[in-house]
Formats: sequence, C-alpha cells, structure tokens
Amino acid sequence: MKKLFLLFLATIMLVSCGDSKDENTLYVYSWADYIPQFVYEDFEAETGIKVVEDIYSSNEEMYTKIKAGGEGYDIIMPSTDYYEIMMKEDMLAKLDKSQLENTKYIDDAYMAKLREFDPENDYGVPYMRGITCIAVNTKFVKDYPRDYTIYDREDLAGRMTLLDDMREVFVPALALNGYKQDADSEEAMEKAKAKVLAWKKNIAKFDAESYGKGFANGDFWVVQGYPDNIYRELSEEDRKNVDFIIPPGDQGYSSIDSFVILKDSKNIENAMKFINYIHRPDVYAKISDFIEIPSINLEADKLVTKKPLYDVSKTKDAQLLIDIGDKLNIQNKYWQEILIAN
Repeated sequence: MKKLFLLFLATIMLVSCGDSKDENTLYVYSWADYIPQFVYEDFEAETGIKVVEDIYSSNEEMYTKIKAGGEGYDIIMPSTDYYEIMMKEDMLAKLDKSQLENTKYIDDAYMAKLREFDPENDYGVPYMRGITCIAVNTKFVKDYPRDYTIYDREDLAGRMTLLDDMREVFVPALALNGYKQDADSEEAMEKAKAKVLAWKKNIAKFDAESYGKGFANGDFWVVQGYPDNIYRELSEEDRKNVDFIIPPGDQGYSSIDSFVILKDSKNIENAMKFINYIHRPDVYAKISDFIEIPSINLEADKLVTKKPLYDVSKTKDAQLLIDIGDKLNIQNKYWQEILIAN
C-alpha cells in the first residue's frame, strides 16, 4: 500500500512539475485602455486563445518591474526609447516575420522610424503613433500660452496635472531652457529641475492614470496627456470646449508604441498570432474607430469610419523619444528629488 501511495504521489508531482505552459493563453502587459476589450474577446472567439492583460502607467514602471524579475508576460508595448533599451539589453525575442503577413499593410514611414535603431525591424511591430498634448478646458481658462509655460500660471494652481512620467515632463522642461532631451550636464538638469519644481507648486498632482476622468468632470482644467485618454471621457458637447495643444519645437514630442515579445515568453506562437491579428485591416480599423487615433495601417484607413482626434501629420515635426543611455540614470536622480520635494 505504501509503495502504491508513493507511486501515486510521484505521478502527481511529475504532472504538476512538468511543462505548465497554458497553450491557450497569452499574457499582455500594456497601457491602460489602449487595446479595446472587444479585441481580446474577438481574438479568443476566433482562435481559442485567452488574453490576460496587466496594466502599467509608464515605460519606467513596466521596465522596472520586468528587470526586477517580473515574469510571465509575453507581449509588452514600450514606446520607442524603451523598445531600443530593451533590444540592446537582449530582453526581446526576434520576430518570425513569416507569421506576420499583415505587417505589409503598415505605412513604411513608421517602420522606417524603428529601423533607425532596429535596422531590419527584427524585434518590434508598431501599433500606434501617439502624441503628447496639453488639453485646455476653454470654459474655465482664457487667454493662455500654447506651450508648457501655461504651467507657470499660479492662478490655475490645483487645476492642472502633469504626467507621472519622468521623460514626458523633463523633455519640455529641458527644452524651455534650451537643452535637448538627452541633456545630462549639471547646469541643464538643475535648470530643468527648478522649472519642474515651479510647475509642481501649481499642479494638483503628477498623474498618468486618472487625468482624463478628472478633466471630464471639471476637477482639472489643464492636463498633459494623450488625446484618446482625454477625449474618451468627454461627451460630444464637452469636446467643443477643449483646445488640444501640440507644443512647438523641442517641447513637442511623440512616440511609436510597438508590440515586442519578451525573450523568456512561454507563448511566442500565440503572441505572433495576436500581433498579426491586430494588423488585419478589418480589426485595426475597428480599433482606430474606437480609440480615435490616426491609423498607421494603410488598408485599414479605407475602412475607418470615424474622424481621428487629430491629424497624424501634426506629429511629423514632433521629436521621437530616444534611448538616452546612461543619461537616463542621471535624469532619474533629479526626478526622484522632484518627487520627494515639498
């Protein structure tokens, strides 16, 4: 009897300790509300593959979690700078392009931007080109500058927010002092820090998650953020009161958020299927209509029924966020000082 029990126990352990990969699951780590829920549901209905989504609010949050040992994710969606960082650190799986036939529909202008650091487009597929904007509620705010100096307005104290994202805030702060996004000199960083600390006195908070809802309900009158997160919360009538500002010169910047697959992914085949599914023109058109961001899929353009929130051509002069190497650590030091300052 004892031998039989031990044999049974060994069998159970063998099963439980074997390959535990769920072949019908895909784990996605993404920005909030970036991929509509119906896309996951339709994908599962069509393929039998269930998508489990986890959310991050900044590239830094995502990167820190994965570097600290956050495992189990298959697909992540970094912006251009972190795509480059993670590729250089050998964190990404090389894509099997034979399984990504629908990428032929992507406007090559966006693939070309990624080729500036990924010469053969081996590690990522662009999803959307986004723009960081300043949204102003014109019901409450009159006669304002159309750039980041609006955050100098003490009369708007407590009614403004900035993103809780180091790069998104430092880029305009550096630009207003005449520096590029990769500046790291003590002089440049002290000036940028002083500028952000002055803004901090006027903002309600650094917020990368709830600013859209706060703007919609009137708590905030000026917010830095992304058009889809802002306008999604507004009625058609309320949208008429929003001035959408794309700041000029080096204050303005955009990103290409891309699908990449982590090197330790346990569901690479499922990930390939999902990326290819996203860029099927009928699927991508539904996504573009839902989030109202300009399509980068040329065939999907023909199927889109809603006018996007902004003209994609407005992003052409905006700089892309780039990998700034070890300078990131220097900037992060100053960012942490800003966050803890009273």
